[in-house]
Amino acid sequence: MTTHPAHPAARSIRTTPEGLMWEPSERWVRGRKGDITVVDSRHPVLVWEPHLPVPQYAFPHDDVRTDLLRPAQTPPAGKHTGTRIFYDLDADGEVRANAAWTFPADDLAGHIAFEWFRRTDTGLDHWYEEEEEIFIHPRDPHKRVDALPSSRHVRVEIDGQVVADTHAPVLLFETSLPTRYYFPREDVSLDLFDATDHSTGCPYKGTAEYWSWRGGGDVPPNILWSYPDPLPAVAAIQGRVAFFNEAVDITLDGERLDRPDTPFSRMLRKGSRS
Repeated sequence: MTTHPAHPAARSIRTTPEGLMWEPSERWVRGRKGDITVVDSRHPVLVWEPHLPVPQYAFPHDDVRTDLLRPAQTPPAGKHTGTRIFYDLDADGEVRANAAWTFPADDLAGHIAFEWFRRTDTGLDHWYEEEEEIFIHPRDPHKRVDALPSSRHVRVEIDGQVVADTHAPVLLFETSLPTRYYFPREDVSLDLFDATDHSTGCPYKGTAEYWSWRGGGDVPPNILWSYPDPLPAVAAIQGRVAFFNEAVDITLDGERLDRPDTPFSRMLRKGSRS
């Protein structure tokens, strides 16, 4: 009989000497390359690496099509915490380099982790938790995302110009990130922005479209976004638009908010220089 790191009833986050954190998950997870199911597991493990803010899955060997894995031809150095064993995926007439790996921790022996294709172009094409497709990375069970309609007064300025003003925002609270304020479109001066071809995906919210400020100055691109078809859990933000708090001036109920410093701050600074 196959054994697993912990019984679900004893679920708790464990820490390895290598600095990895992990816990077993009760979700049924599948990963596909084209029409081939490469992973089919009812006993996945969520793993957090010290340098990554989001979790990833690792799976028991018995739940993986290991016959499709080959020792990596050019394994990367230092890509995952302490990892030295990588595998290339050979499936459906295509080889994807370094698509899978094993963590060095004794606690995770007998498990294989995979890259997520839409983030790295090396892993699998589609991932599912139960019957729902999951994008970008696994959802963190210790993270909440709540979209709450509000009557608070929110105003946004760029270079001193008011570009949005509403008493009917939806406030999106996401663990470890600043509150995002989603405006009705009629309360935003969208004529001051140009739509771009930039898009991003989020496993909690869906796929976003973007606009850039057309007024010049030291304003990064893609500063305004919207989810035209959000996931059901945050349906209240559908079609609304939000700004990066990190790059605009927001006044909430008459109080000017400080611009937060987040991982997006660095991304925005880099974008403004490109």
